[in-house]
Amino acid sequence: MAGRDPVKTKERLLDAATAVFVEMGYRDATVAEICNRAEANISAVNYYFGSKKALYREAWLHAFREAMQVHPPDGGVTAAAPPEERLRGQVTAIMARIADEKCRDFAISQMELTNPTGLLEDLMRSELDPLREKTLAVVRELLGTHASDVQVQFCEVCILSMCVNPMLMKRNRHGGGGKAAHPMDDLEAFADHVVKFSLAGMAAIRGQA
Repeated sequence: MAGRDPVKTKERLLDAATAVFVEMGYRDATVAEICNRAEANISAVNYYFGSKKALYREAWLHAFREAMQVHPPDGGVTAAAPPEERLRGQVTAIMARIADEKCRDFAISQMELTNPTGLLEDLMRSELDPLREKTLAVVRELLGTHASDVQVQFCEVCILSMCVNPMLMKRNRHGGGGKAAHPMDDLEAFADHVVKFSLAGMAAIRGQA
């Protein structure tokens, strides 16, 4: 490792680790393969991270923070904007992040859902819960003060489902080699639809409340 920039070596290890974990999953990924792709000594993982488990956590966090920089969770909408605009910003950001195949944090998160290791549970909660709280706050604002906590949570889950599931299908379609045009390819149009659909539903619930 002599003559190597330690910062760059660590960055290469994180980049290589996210790629390997996405391709192979945590259990099948090997430190040797990660170090080979990072062009680093096999001992580098222990030197910089202490263990494969620690590297897995750091790799997800590295990928998550990169995704947040590319796709800010507010979608570029300020906190002073009306709640309808803030909801659209959040919806657009979620869709863009999931649809972006370069954002590896989502792929690793999906693996944790289907084949959990338990290694990321607390880390994902600490990073994702604040984002969810912002969405819940906007939903509550749109529903009004008379809406119950259950109604707020139900609406938030429905909105996220409309963002996540179609974008996941879009990723899988492209990953399978599908090239034909599809309505979901127009993220702006679909985001508009989800927001309009959500606002109409919440208006009805607000009227009942």
